[in-house]
Amino acid sequence: MARRGAPSLVLSLALFLSGCAGLVGGKESVPTAGPPPRSDQPAPLPGQGSLSVQKGRPGHVVGAPHGTTDSATDVIGLELARRTGFGSAVATGFGKLDAEGRRYNVNRPTESLAGAPPNAETQTEGARRVFEAYSRSVTEASQGPLRVYVEVHGNGHQDTAGRVEIATVGLSKEDAWQVKTLLELIRDAYLRGRPETPRLEIFVEPLDTLRYSASASKSDGVLGRSEKALHVELPKVARTTSRDAYTDMLADFLVQWADLLTTAARGR
Repeated sequence: MARRGAPSLVLSLALFLSGCAGLVGGKESVPTAGPPPRSDQPAPLPGQGSLSVQKGRPGHVVGAPHGTTDSATDVIGLELARRTGFGSAVATGFGKLDAEGRRYNVNRPTESLAGAPPNAETQTEGARRVFEAYSRSVTEASQGPLRVYVEVHGNGHQDTAGRVEIATVGLSKEDAWQVKTLLELIRDAYLRGRPETPRLEIFVEPLDTLRYSASASKSDGVLGRSEKALHVELPKVARTTSRDAYTDMLADFLVQWADLLTTAARGR
């Protein structure tokens, strides 16, 4: 019985060694199937734009949805986040969709010419995808409920060249007065002895009437998601020759304002 079983044993050993030969260096290995493609990978965003996210203080986010189309707001937004410890969500490169200069509005699911009124905005599939991606970026930066959201914008309109406009969400008139007074005090302290820096007026909703009230983003965009939000419109001078000065002022203001909100919440 032992002799008759030997050839079978030898044959089995030969087949085993032959199969192992594919694992020896210089030999072809048997191809194996790779992992199946992931279905949760997001589709590429339309256009040439990109999004960046940095995490910071939970629930506190600085956003710059028009980082490059509102010139230098990406730089200002990132610097404000760095100095305050807030998280950040910055979008760049979503402008110039056509020869007319249309852009994705990013913080809401529409596209339009920069500065166009809300009734001139158009909802498109591309605009919706970009908005949803930006909204996810804000959620990631917030790491939970969005308590304080600050959006940085810029404009070149002559009517607002001498002022900073702040549209608000979740603020009463008393809250707006506090925001306005605090920022004015910080501005005046900073400008003391610096005559080269222009003294921009501070307009805060609902105390003041604004040209840029951010109504579309409040109703259909990211601004309406936050418990308290500031939509900050900076004129050209605050983003160019006086950018460092007004970034300093805004950073100081945001740190103090966030502390006031925290203190008030603890006292309830």
